[in-house]
Amino acid sequence: MSIAVVEEAASSQPSPGPQPYALQAANTPLGRARLARGWSQEKVVRALTLLAGSWKWEIASESSLKVQLSRWEHGVTRPGETYRVLLCAVYRATPDELGFTHSRQSEPSAKSLRDRVSELEARLETLTGYLAVTGGLPA
Repeated sequence: MSIAVVEEAASSQPSPGPQPYALQAANTPLGRARLARGWSQEKVVRALTLLAGSWKWEIASESSLKVQLSRWEHGVTRPGETYRVLLCAVYRATPDELGFTHSRQSEPSAKSLRDRVSELEARLETLTGYLAVTGGLPA
């Protein structure tokens, strides 16, 4: 077949339309795990639903799960324990591989929690001392 024949055939054929949808996800461990498998959010949601059903676990509806999956992938919220287990099973990945073991910066560290407890204990001691001196609650 000559180049002229191929060009003529191509010009007489209708355009195939826009390029097929390309998968996209947030650049997070959870988003990258989905893209590495070539899965759409719909496929992940369906897999979560089927797995939960086979385990007889109750989870959110598929439409709610799609919203939640997007929020999890973008780091807006973190999945609860049930969903972390399901996601690890569906992706055949560890919690660390999916980014579940790294604490978020907004979560207080153990040290800051100890400091906060110490501060609250000191305030309680001050208030208790005040109540002992005044004989009760202030009027």
